[in-house]
Amino acid sequence: MKIAISGKGGVGKTTLSAFLCKWFGDQGRTVLAIDADPATNLGAALAIPGADSLPPITEMKSLIAERTGTQPGSMGGYFKLNPKVDDLPDKIAISDGNIRLMVMGGVQQGGSGCLCPENALLKTLVAHLILGRGEVVVMDMAAGLEHLGRGTAEAVDRLVIVVEPGRRSIDVAQRIRTLAGDIGLKNIYLVGNKVRGSGDREFLQQILEGLQFIGFIPYDDKIIEADLKGEFASDVSDQTRTALEEIANTISP
Repeated sequence: MKIAISGKGGVGKTTLSAFLCKWFGDQGRTVLAIDADPATNLGAALAIPGADSLPPITEMKSLIAERTGTQPGSMGGYFKLNPKVDDLPDKIAISDGNIRLMVMGGVQQGGSGCLCPENALLKTLVAHLILGRGEVVVMDMAAGLEHLGRGTAEAVDRLVIVVEPGRRSIDVAQRIRTLAGDIGLKNIYLVGNKVRGSGDREFLQQILEGLQFIGFIPYDDKIIEADLKGEFASDVSDQTRTALEEIANTISP
């Protein structure tokens, strides 16, 4: 099961990613939690010991140099487009029970050619995690799909876009939908978060007509409190827990 979670910053995609990791782990599944958001908050949301000291792979300069055959940040020269990555999940991930965490860092965009070695390593690693491994993979992504290539995207079982009742969040969700179509990602679902009542729910369904909502998570102060404390949001309302469990059951095979 390979799941990518995306959405505008602050909508709650990391909270949902953390819950799904915990939920699959509680089912006895081995889970790779992939923090592919430059904000790198998934480890804190999961409350994994040592997560705050785990550097993003994009900052592991010696590793990038070793695997790509070049020095990151250098101009010009050749480097390996398909570096060896199959051993990295066992070497650089940190574990907590059934869950292992890897922190990617951001994929550099156009105009930053001197950073191509980092991009090559990240994209090869993500492809390996999605195409070559049997664990459940939950990727907490930024408001784009930069870590996914066309071939990799076809193997993603679910893209879940988290959206809240607000124009900026909706605009980002629509942009992610377009990006997903561009790379051939087909299984796209929405989750409404911070929903205050039936009015918010109806608003989201109306303005995002044509996209499938698989759940609505109510606004819950307990989630905000857990985030401030750097804890997993375990002490949520019964309504919130029911909504999260329904979402997990819906996307689970």
